[in-house]
Amino acid sequence: MTERSRWLIPALLVVAWLGLGGFGGPFAGKLSEVAKNDNAAFLPASAEATAVSNEQLSFSARQVLPATLVAERVSGLTEADRAFLDAKVARLNSVPGVVGPLGRLENSPRDDQAVQVALPITAEGNPAEVVKEIRAQLEGAPEGLTVLVTGPGGLIGDLVKAFGGIDGVLLLVAGGVVALILIVVYRSPLLPLLVLLSAGFALAAASLIVYQLAANDILKLNGQSQGILSILVFGAATDYALLFVARFREQLRDTRSRYDAVRIAWRTTVEPIAASAGTVILGVLCLLFSDLNSNKGLGPVAAIGIGTSLLASLTFLPAVLALCGRGAFWPFRPELGSPHPETNGIWGRIARMVGARPRLTWVVTTLVLLVGVAFLPQLKASGTAQSDVFLTEVDSVKGQEVVSRHFPSGLGSPTVIITNQAQAPAVLAASKVDGVAEAAPVPKAVNGRVQIFAVLSNPADSEQAIDTVSRMRDAVHAVPGADAKVGGQTAIQLDTQQTSERDRALIIPIVLLVIFLVLALLLRSLLAPLLLIATVVLSFAATMGVSAIVFNHILDFPGADPSVPLFGFVFLVALGIDYNIFLMTRVREEALTLGTKDGTLRGLALTGGVITSAGVVLAATFAALAVIPILFLAQIAFIVAFGVLLDTLLVRSLLVPALTVDVGRRIWWPSALSRR
Repeated sequence: MTERSRWLIPALLVVAWLGLGGFGGPFAGKLSEVAKNDNAAFLPASAEATAVSNEQLSFSARQVLPATLVAERVSGLTEADRAFLDAKVARLNSVPGVVGPLGRLENSPRDDQAVQVALPITAEGNPAEVVKEIRAQLEGAPEGLTVLVTGPGGLIGDLVKAFGGIDGVLLLVAGGVVALILIVVYRSPLLPLLVLLSAGFALAAASLIVYQLAANDILKLNGQSQGILSILVFGAATDYALLFVARFREQLRDTRSRYDAVRIAWRTTVEPIAASAGTVILGVLCLLFSDLNSNKGLGPVAAIGIGTSLLASLTFLPAVLALCGRGAFWPFRPELGSPHPETNGIWGRIARMVGARPRLTWVVTTLVLLVGVAFLPQLKASGTAQSDVFLTEVDSVKGQEVVSRHFPSGLGSPTVIITNQAQAPAVLAASKVDGVAEAAPVPKAVNGRVQIFAVLSNPADSEQAIDTVSRMRDAVHAVPGADAKVGGQTAIQLDTQQTSERDRALIIPIVLLVIFLVLALLLRSLLAPLLLIATVVLSFAATMGVSAIVFNHILDFPGADPSVPLFGFVFLVALGIDYNIFLMTRVREEALTLGTKDGTLRGLALTGGVITSAGVVLAATFAALAVIPILFLAQIAFIVAFGVLLDTLLVRSLLVPALTVDVGRRIWWPSALSRR
């Protein structure tokens, strides 16, 4: 290769990425335009509530999302209040998206402090914008009068508003945290910038691809997936960059040419980085087995993010480092022939400690993890009320509290029963289980089917309402020949919880099998993958146990959605295996010449610093998810951040190398390395 081509190819790669970043970058800010946070984005594809939602379209040309306008004055409503509300309700009929004409204000049957009116809005298009316009129209209420929009429509409006911070605040926080950590790690002003550029270009490419696919309805994107995409790309791209940069710096001490150093670093890191990315991609794609649209959408979205992170880390970063050479590390340049500090620092001491007492090390580490596992049964992940989704005060939750004080709690979100017309009287009678305030048929039949609306005594999103709907289903399903189906907002929540539990039981074993196969191919071993997976599963169980303590007794969370353990498992196991891949591929490389024990200890000493830095970066980026005031994201932020730190600092640093040394060369069974 000529000297000219040595710099020309990297220069062309850098220019190509600059062009892609400039073109794709703006799409990161446009993802919210194609993200959908309505019920369809989360509905279980084959659930009973989904069937009811689809059948309701035959009763109405428009799909309607229920909402409720509620007003309260604790001292009693005045004539001025009623005049204001009557005028506003009349004006709301002309708001695009409001399915009118609206009815008259309904007085509270309990007191004279509140009124409400059903406010159906179209579920098509952008219902959040309709809610936003409705709330704008309701401004200017008389002093002391509280006017709120609640119900499922109000909830959607508040969800979209909460996710509105993803485009700006989340990226700013994540980028700032990563930049600070990189400056501390490298003590260089230029190298952190290059690494962040690599992550930024990866996010630009991922955003461009995801935007196009979502805009053309090829995949489903919602606010949760959008936030996780940004964090995952920043974390993964930085992790891969750290591994490559560490090997590049190592080679600069032994190689005169910066181009040769890049070539050797690329050749020796491409396998572990590609295997790591491939493991995460295959792991998140297992979410395609989910029956929830939100989970199915996250799988390919996350896989695209990891793919672009891999591409940027193995093309843009090597190219720009080839151009910058040792100058990228200024002012602490790694000079030719300078000593390798990795083996003499703290990680060298940790390696010697592990080598001196391997069995004691892994036994004590395991016992520490088992302490966390002991608290796992305390994890409450059977579901929460939708009003508990928000970590800040929002109008839809305040409005539901007002409704509960003055009206039957489920009035704004009735449960919908669709049944054969001939059996409607029997189904109506069967539907009146405990917890149902009232039920009545809608006097319209379509194709021999009729609707029954049942108002629940408890708030539609509460656990008590979910229990009521479950019992109602048992009762109406027992009516012979009725073919009765129960839907509505509460039924959707019930089906979502049940589907999440089913997904958890199905997807977790699939993820473990996929990861085992990847590790077996990478390490040419059957025993090593089993041990590595066992350590990561133990780390995950300990993380969930600690999370139970934090969620229940420190943060006082009301519980967790059943999908939280699944998401935590997919990300923690896939990402946790990353660090074991980084470590064990280097251990295997060293073991070929030094033997298993010495190779393990040298591999730990050489990779300890970079893998720990990568773990801290990934933990910090996922922790940034907590800036979005949504319960699910806050819980995922803690689980992944804590779990990654636990895996990085304890499992990969002590447990895995100690087990490897103790088991010895047999860990590579059945490969030839196990017989050396």
